[in-house]
Amino acid sequence: MIFSDRQDAGRQLATQLVEFVCRSDAIVLGIPRGGVIVGFEIARALRLPLDIFLSHKLGVPGHEELAFGAVAAGGSRYLDQQVIHSASVTATDVARITAETELLLNQRAALYRGDRPPVQIADQTVILVDDGIATGASAFAAVRALREMSPATLVLAVPVAPASTCAWLRRSVDRLVCLHAPRDFYAVGQFFRSFAQIEDEEIVRLLRQAA
Repeated sequence: MIFSDRQDAGRQLATQLVEFVCRSDAIVLGIPRGGVIVGFEIARALRLPLDIFLSHKLGVPGHEELAFGAVAAGGSRYLDQQVIHSASVTATDVARITAETELLLNQRAALYRGDRPPVQIADQTVILVDDGIATGASAFAAVRALREMSPATLVLAVPVAPASTCAWLRRSVDRLVCLHAPRDFYAVGQFFRSFAQIEDEEIVRLLRQAA
C-alpha cells in the first residue's frame, strides 16, 4: 500500500472513524509535525476540533535515529531499557537528553498554539493521530501521558506501522486504527509517494485554520 501523501492518508483514515462524526465529546490530537497534517484531514472530515499533542523520541548519542525512549507533553517518559543497555547510554545521558527534549517540547507548544489554551482532555473521546509509527516509543509516551489526563476513550489512528508495533500498542489504547501493518518495515516514508519535510509555519497555519 502506498499513500499519495499525508493528506491522502488522513482522508483514508477518516473513512474508518465515521462513528465519531460531529460528536460533541470527541477531539483529534495530531502529533507534530506529520501527525497534524493527517489529523487536520480527519478533523475536517469528521467535523471535530483539532489540537496538538507533543511527543518526541530520545535518541542515542551519536546515533540519534535510534530511540532509547521518548517523552511527551505532561512529563510522561518511556525508556527502553534494552536499548539503553545495548547502546551503553548512561544515566547522565538520559537526564541530559530528557531535559533538552522537554525544553524543545515546551518551545514548540508555545510556537504552535500561541496564546490558545490546550483543548480539554478529561472525559473526552481522544483520537490521537500520527503520520506513521516505527518503534512506537513516541506514541507510547503520548498514550501514557494522555491516560493520566483521564479521557473517556483513547483511539490511536495511524496510516502505517509495523505489525509487531501494532500488537504492542493495541494493548495500551481502547482502539487502534492502522490502515497498513506490514511485517517488513524499514521506514514510514517508504509507504508514501510524497513524504516531504514539514515546516513549523505549516503546522501553525493548519491549527489556526482548524480553530
